[in-house]
Amino acid sequence: MIVDPLRDLPELEDVEDAARRLKGVCVRTPLLRSDELDAAIGARVWIKPEMLQRTGSFKMRGAWNRVSRIPEDVRSRGLVAYSSGNHAQGVAESARLLGAPAWIVMPEDSPRAKIESTAARGAHIRLYDRIRESREAIADEILHETGATLIRPFDDAWVMAGQGTAALEACSDLNEAGVSVASLVCSASGGGLLAGCASALAELAPAARAFGAEPSGHDDLVRSLSSGRRETNAPGVRSIADALMAPSPGILTFQAHQRHSVGAFSADDGDLKAAMSIVFRTLRLVCEPGGAASLAVIMRNARFFADRGETLVILSGGNVDPATFADALQFG
Repeated sequence: MIVDPLRDLPELEDVEDAARRLKGVCVRTPLLRSDELDAAIGARVWIKPEMLQRTGSFKMRGAWNRVSRIPEDVRSRGLVAYSSGNHAQGVAESARLLGAPAWIVMPEDSPRAKIESTAARGAHIRLYDRIRESREAIADEILHETGATLIRPFDDAWVMAGQGTAALEACSDLNEAGVSVASLVCSASGGGLLAGCASALAELAPAARAFGAEPSGHDDLVRSLSSGRRETNAPGVRSIADALMAPSPGILTFQAHQRHSVGAFSADDGDLKAAMSIVFRTLRLVCEPGGAASLAVIMRNARFFADRGETLVILSGGNVDPATFADALQFG
Protein backbone atom coordinates (compact mmCIF):
# COMPACT_ATOMS: atom_id res chain seq x y z
CA MET A 1 0.00 0.00 0.00
CA ILE A 2 1.30 3.44 -0.95
CA VAL A 3 2.21 5.62 2.03
CA ASP A 4 4.87 7.85 0.48
CA PRO A 5 4.26 8.19 -3.28
CA LEU A 6 7.82 9.39 -3.87
CA ARG A 7 9.37 6.30 -2.29
CA ASP A 8 6.88 3.43 -2.44
CA LEU A 9 6.07 1.20 -5.40
CA PRO A 10 2.44 0.45 -6.30
CA GLU A 11 0.81 -2.88 -5.57
CA LEU A 12 -2.39 -4.35 -7.00
CA GLU A 13 -4.46 -2.89 -4.14
CA ASP A 14 -3.21 0.58 -5.08
CA VAL A 15 -4.23 0.06 -8.71
CA GLU A 16 -7.65 -1.17 -7.58
CA ASP A 17 -8.00 1.88 -5.35
CA ALA A 18 -7.09 4.11 -8.29
CA ALA A 19 -9.76 2.42 -10.42
CA ARG A 20 -12.42 3.32 -7.86
CA ARG A 21 -11.19 6.92 -7.83
CA LEU A 22 -11.20 7.13 -11.66
CA LYS A 23 -14.74 5.79 -12.02
CA GLY A 24 -17.02 8.39 -13.57
CA VAL A 25 -14.09 10.61 -14.59
CA CYS A 26 -11.95 8.47 -16.88
CA VAL A 27 -13.15 6.27 -19.75
CA ARG A 28 -13.13 2.50 -19.38
CA THR A 29 -11.69 1.85 -22.82
CA PRO A 30 -12.67 -1.40 -24.59
CA LEU A 31 -10.61 -4.24 -26.03
CA LEU A 32 -10.59 -4.48 -29.83
CA ARG A 33 -9.55 -7.17 -32.32
CA SER A 34 -8.35 -7.15 -35.93
CA ASP A 35 -8.03 -10.24 -38.13
CA GLU A 36 -5.48 -8.38 -40.28
CA LEU A 37 -3.30 -7.64 -37.26
CA ASP A 38 -3.56 -11.24 -36.08
CA ALA A 39 -2.40 -12.42 -39.50
CA ALA A 40 0.48 -9.93 -39.57
CA ILE A 41 1.74 -11.02 -36.14
CA GLY A 42 0.90 -14.71 -36.32
CA ALA A 43 -1.05 -14.75 -33.04
CA ARG A 44 -4.15 -13.13 -31.59
CA VAL A 45 -3.64 -9.51 -30.57
CA TRP A 46 -5.93 -7.69 -28.14
CA ILE A 47 -5.90 -3.90 -28.46
CA LYS A 48 -6.54 -1.39 -25.65
CA PRO A 49 -7.21 1.95 -27.46
CA GLU A 50 -6.25 4.71 -25.03
CA MET A 51 -6.71 7.37 -27.71
CA LEU A 52 -10.38 7.01 -26.70
CA GLN A 53 -9.47 8.08 -23.17
CA ARG A 54 -10.36 11.53 -21.86
CA THR A 55 -7.72 14.00 -23.20
CA GLY A 56 -6.76 11.43 -25.87
CA SER A 57 -4.22 9.38 -23.92
CA PHE A 58 -3.72 7.14 -20.88
CA LYS A 59 -2.09 10.04 -19.01
CA MET A 60 -5.45 11.22 -17.66
CA ARG A 61 -5.55 8.10 -15.48
CA GLY A 62 -2.40 8.88 -13.52
CA ALA A 63 -2.97 12.62 -13.44
CA TRP A 64 -6.44 12.31 -11.91
CA ASN A 65 -5.38 9.67 -9.41
CA ARG A 66 -2.61 12.00 -8.18
CA VAL A 67 -4.30 15.40 -8.39
CA SER A 68 -7.59 14.32 -6.80
CA ARG A 69 -5.71 13.19 -3.66
CA ILE A 70 -4.28 16.65 -2.93
CA PRO A 71 -6.18 18.42 -0.11
CA GLU A 72 -8.35 21.24 -1.47
CA ASP A 73 -6.56 23.99 0.46
CA VAL A 74 -3.22 22.87 -1.01
CA ARG A 75 -4.65 22.24 -4.48
CA SER A 76 -6.06 25.78 -4.60
CA ARG A 77 -2.50 27.12 -4.77
CA GLY A 78 -2.13 25.40 -8.10
CA LEU A 79 -0.47 22.54 -9.94
CA VAL A 80 2.76 22.44 -11.94
CA ALA A 81 3.76 19.81 -14.49
CA TYR A 82 6.35 19.39 -17.23
CA SER A 83 5.40 17.39 -20.30
CA SER A 84 5.58 17.26 -24.08
CA GLY A 85 1.81 17.16 -24.14
CA ASN A 86 -0.09 14.12 -22.89
CA HIS A 87 0.70 14.44 -19.18
CA ALA A 88 0.23 18.18 -19.68
CA GLN A 89 -3.31 17.67 -20.91
CA GLY A 90 -4.11 15.19 -18.15
CA VAL A 91 -2.97 17.60 -15.42
CA ALA A 92 -4.65 20.58 -17.10
CA GLU A 93 -7.95 18.70 -17.39
CA SER A 94 -7.75 17.47 -13.80
CA ALA A 95 -7.08 21.03 -12.62
CA ARG A 96 -9.99 22.34 -14.69
CA LEU A 97 -12.39 19.77 -13.24
CA LEU A 98 -11.29 20.62 -9.69
CA GLY A 99 -11.14 24.39 -10.17
CA ALA A 100 -7.39 24.70 -9.57
CA PRO A 101 -4.87 26.79 -11.55
CA ALA A 102 -2.21 24.90 -13.52
CA TRP A 103 1.17 25.86 -14.94
CA ILE A 104 2.57 23.51 -17.59
CA VAL A 105 6.18 23.54 -18.81
CA MET A 106 6.25 22.21 -22.39
CA PRO A 107 9.01 21.83 -25.03
CA GLU A 108 8.68 24.47 -27.73
CA ASP A 109 8.77 21.70 -30.35
CA SER A 110 5.74 19.92 -28.87
CA PRO A 111 3.03 19.22 -31.44
CA ARG A 112 0.92 22.32 -31.88
CA ALA A 113 -2.23 20.26 -31.26
CA LYS A 114 -0.99 19.30 -27.77
CA ILE A 115 0.00 22.86 -26.84
CA GLU A 116 -3.35 24.25 -27.98
CA SER A 117 -5.33 21.50 -26.25
CA THR A 118 -3.49 22.12 -22.97
CA ALA A 119 -4.05 25.87 -23.18
CA ALA A 120 -7.72 25.35 -24.05
CA ARG A 121 -8.15 23.62 -20.69
CA GLY A 122 -7.13 26.83 -18.94
CA ALA A 123 -3.50 26.02 -18.14
CA HIS A 124 -0.70 28.60 -18.22
CA ILE A 125 1.91 27.40 -20.73
CA ARG A 126 5.66 27.99 -20.40
CA LEU A 127 7.57 26.82 -23.48
CA TYR A 128 11.24 25.87 -23.26
CA ASP A 129 14.13 24.62 -25.43
CA ARG A 130 14.80 20.89 -24.84
CA ILE A 131 18.54 21.32 -25.49
CA ARG A 132 19.43 24.59 -23.77
CA GLU A 133 16.96 24.72 -20.86
CA SER A 134 16.02 22.48 -17.95
CA ARG A 135 12.32 21.79 -17.51
CA GLU A 136 12.93 20.86 -13.88
CA ALA A 137 14.63 24.19 -13.17
CA ILE A 138 11.79 26.12 -14.79
CA ALA A 139 9.22 24.15 -12.80
CA ASP A 140 11.15 24.84 -9.59
CA GLU A 141 10.95 28.58 -10.27
CA ILE A 142 7.20 28.41 -10.71
CA LEU A 143 6.79 26.30 -7.58
CA HIS A 144 8.82 28.83 -5.57
CA GLU A 145 6.76 31.74 -6.89
CA THR A 146 3.32 30.19 -6.47
CA GLY A 147 3.45 27.56 -3.72
CA ALA A 148 1.87 25.11 -6.17
CA THR A 149 2.28 21.32 -6.13
CA LEU A 150 4.45 19.47 -8.65
CA ILE A 151 2.70 16.61 -10.46
CA ARG A 152 5.49 14.38 -11.72
CA PRO A 153 4.88 12.64 -15.04
CA PHE A 154 5.96 9.17 -13.89
CA ASP A 155 8.10 9.03 -10.71
CA ASP A 156 5.13 9.02 -8.36
CA ALA A 157 3.50 5.83 -7.10
CA TRP A 158 -0.02 7.28 -7.33
CA VAL A 159 0.62 8.26 -10.95
CA MET A 160 1.90 4.75 -11.69
CA ALA A 161 -1.10 3.18 -9.97
CA GLY A 162 -3.44 5.31 -12.04
CA GLN A 163 -1.75 4.24 -15.26
CA GLY A 164 -1.94 0.62 -14.13
CA THR A 165 -5.74 0.76 -14.29
CA ALA A 166 -5.41 0.24 -18.04
CA ALA A 167 -4.03 -3.25 -17.39
CA LEU A 168 -6.57 -3.84 -14.60
CA GLU A 169 -9.45 -3.17 -17.00
CA ALA A 170 -7.90 -5.26 -19.77
CA CYS A 171 -7.26 -8.23 -17.49
CA SER A 172 -10.86 -8.11 -16.29
CA ASP A 173 -12.17 -8.10 -19.86
CA LEU A 174 -9.81 -10.88 -20.94
CA ASN A 175 -10.80 -13.01 -17.95
CA GLU A 176 -14.45 -12.55 -18.82
CA ALA A 177 -13.67 -13.69 -22.37
CA GLY A 178 -11.77 -16.71 -21.06
CA VAL A 179 -8.48 -15.53 -22.58
CA SER A 180 -4.99 -15.77 -21.09
CA VAL A 181 -2.40 -13.51 -22.68
CA ALA A 182 1.33 -14.19 -22.59
CA SER A 183 2.55 -10.64 -23.21
CA LEU A 184 1.51 -7.08 -22.48
CA VAL A 185 3.21 -4.41 -24.57
CA CYS A 186 2.95 -0.66 -23.95
CA SER A 187 4.95 2.47 -24.69
CA ALA A 188 7.80 3.44 -22.36
CA SER A 189 9.33 6.87 -21.84
CA GLY A 190 9.78 7.64 -18.15
CA GLY A 191 8.11 4.27 -17.63
CA GLY A 192 5.03 5.04 -15.53
CA LEU A 193 2.55 3.17 -17.72
CA LEU A 194 4.81 0.12 -17.94
CA ALA A 195 5.49 0.15 -14.19
CA GLY A 196 1.81 0.47 -13.27
CA CYS A 197 0.69 -2.19 -15.75
CA ALA A 198 3.45 -4.61 -14.70
CA SER A 199 2.45 -4.15 -11.06
CA ALA A 200 -1.14 -5.12 -11.85
CA LEU A 201 -0.17 -7.91 -14.22
CA ALA A 202 2.08 -9.55 -11.62
CA GLU A 203 -0.95 -10.61 -9.59
CA LEU A 204 -3.73 -10.68 -12.17
CA ALA A 205 -1.83 -12.64 -14.86
CA PRO A 206 1.38 -13.91 -13.26
CA ALA A 207 2.22 -16.12 -16.24
CA ALA A 208 2.33 -13.07 -18.53
CA ARG A 209 5.25 -10.68 -18.99
CA ALA A 210 5.17 -6.93 -19.63
CA PHE A 211 7.31 -5.28 -22.32
CA GLY A 212 8.10 -1.62 -22.99
CA ALA A 213 8.28 -0.03 -26.45
CA GLU A 214 10.66 2.83 -27.24
CA PRO A 215 11.71 4.80 -30.33
CA SER A 216 15.17 4.19 -31.76
CA GLY A 217 17.68 6.65 -30.33
CA HIS A 218 15.63 6.85 -27.15
CA ASP A 219 16.09 3.22 -26.13
CA ASP A 220 17.27 4.03 -22.61
CA LEU A 221 15.08 1.33 -21.07
CA VAL A 222 16.41 -1.35 -23.42
CA ARG A 223 19.95 -0.41 -22.41
CA SER A 224 19.10 0.04 -18.73
CA LEU A 225 17.58 -3.43 -18.45
CA SER A 226 20.71 -4.84 -20.09
CA SER A 227 23.18 -3.01 -17.85
CA GLY A 228 21.15 -3.18 -14.64
CA ARG A 229 21.38 0.58 -14.07
CA ARG A 230 19.55 3.65 -15.40
CA GLU A 231 21.05 4.69 -18.73
CA THR A 232 20.65 8.10 -20.39
CA ASN A 233 19.94 8.97 -24.01
CA ALA A 234 22.33 11.19 -25.95
CA PRO A 235 21.01 14.77 -26.08
CA GLY A 236 19.63 16.13 -29.33
CA VAL A 237 18.51 12.82 -30.87
CA ARG A 238 15.20 13.39 -32.63
CA SER A 239 12.19 11.12 -33.08
CA ILE A 240 8.67 11.58 -34.39
CA ALA A 241 7.53 9.98 -31.11
CA ASP A 242 7.51 13.25 -29.14
CA ALA A 243 5.69 11.57 -26.23
CA LEU A 244 8.56 9.11 -25.66
CA MET A 245 11.60 11.33 -25.28
CA ALA A 246 12.38 11.24 -21.55
CA PRO A 247 16.18 11.19 -21.15
CA SER A 248 16.19 8.10 -18.92
CA PRO A 249 13.85 5.79 -17.00
CA GLY A 250 12.51 7.20 -13.74
CA ILE A 251 14.10 6.19 -10.46
CA LEU A 252 10.95 4.63 -9.01
CA THR A 253 9.68 3.31 -12.32
CA PHE A 254 12.94 1.51 -13.05
CA GLN A 255 12.75 -0.15 -9.63
CA ALA A 256 9.30 -1.43 -10.60
CA HIS A 257 10.59 -2.58 -14.00
CA GLN A 258 13.33 -4.59 -12.32
CA ARG A 259 11.00 -5.98 -9.66
CA HIS A 260 8.63 -7.33 -12.31
CA SER A 261 11.30 -8.44 -14.83
CA VAL A 262 9.92 -6.42 -17.71
CA GLY A 263 11.47 -6.55 -21.19
CA ALA A 264 11.84 -3.82 -23.80
CA PHE A 265 12.24 -3.30 -27.54
CA SER A 266 12.74 -0.29 -29.80
CA ALA A 267 11.32 0.69 -33.20
CA ASP A 268 12.41 3.29 -35.73
CA ASP A 269 10.33 6.08 -37.26
CA GLY A 270 9.38 3.92 -40.24
CA ASP A 271 8.05 1.22 -37.92
CA LEU A 272 6.03 3.82 -36.00
CA LYS A 273 4.48 5.20 -39.19
CA ALA A 274 3.62 1.71 -40.44
CA ALA A 275 1.91 0.94 -37.12
CA MET A 276 -0.05 4.20 -37.21
CA SER A 277 -1.18 3.36 -40.74
CA ILE A 278 -2.36 -0.17 -39.98
CA VAL A 279 -4.25 1.04 -36.89
CA PHE A 280 -6.14 3.53 -39.04
CA ARG A 281 -6.71 1.06 -41.88
CA THR A 282 -7.93 -1.82 -39.73
CA LEU A 283 -9.60 -0.06 -36.79
CA ARG A 284 -10.27 3.45 -38.13
CA LEU A 285 -8.47 4.91 -35.11
CA VAL A 286 -6.02 7.81 -35.05
CA CYS A 287 -2.80 6.96 -33.21
CA GLU A 288 0.12 9.28 -32.49
CA PRO A 289 3.68 7.99 -33.07
CA GLY A 290 4.38 7.33 -29.40
CA GLY A 291 0.98 5.73 -29.01
CA ALA A 292 1.75 3.29 -31.81
CA ALA A 293 5.18 2.28 -30.48
CA SER A 294 3.77 -0.80 -28.76
CA LEU A 295 2.30 -2.18 -31.97
CA ALA A 296 5.41 -1.15 -33.91
CA VAL A 297 7.70 -3.31 -31.76
CA ILE A 298 5.26 -6.24 -31.98
CA MET A 299 5.23 -5.99 -35.78
CA ARG A 300 9.03 -5.64 -35.87
CA ASN A 301 9.44 -8.68 -33.57
CA ALA A 302 6.44 -10.68 -34.75
CA ARG A 303 8.07 -14.10 -34.45
CA PHE A 304 9.10 -13.46 -30.84
CA PHE A 305 5.61 -12.44 -29.74
CA ALA A 306 3.83 -15.07 -31.85
CA ASP A 307 5.94 -17.78 -30.22
CA ARG A 308 4.94 -16.49 -26.79
CA GLY A 309 1.19 -16.55 -27.58
CA GLU A 310 -1.67 -14.09 -27.34
CA THR A 311 -0.65 -10.48 -26.82
CA LEU A 312 -2.27 -7.45 -25.19
CA VAL A 313 -1.15 -4.16 -26.73
CA ILE A 314 -1.93 -0.75 -25.29
CA LEU A 315 -2.13 2.02 -27.89
CA SER A 316 -1.30 4.84 -25.51
CA GLY A 317 -2.58 7.96 -27.29
CA GLY A 318 -3.89 9.71 -30.37
CA ASN A 319 -2.83 13.34 -30.00
CA VAL A 320 -1.06 13.85 -33.32
CA ASP A 321 -0.68 16.82 -35.63
CA PRO A 322 -2.52 16.37 -38.97
CA ALA A 323 0.66 16.65 -41.07
CA THR A 324 2.44 13.92 -39.09
CA PHE A 325 -0.59 11.66 -39.34
CA ALA A 326 -1.01 12.25 -43.07
CA ASP A 327 2.65 11.38 -43.61
CA ALA A 328 2.23 8.13 -41.66
CA LEU A 329 -0.72 7.07 -43.82
CA GLN A 330 1.62 6.92 -46.83
CA PHE A 331 3.04 3.76 -45.27
CA GLY A 332 -0.27 2.00 -45.70
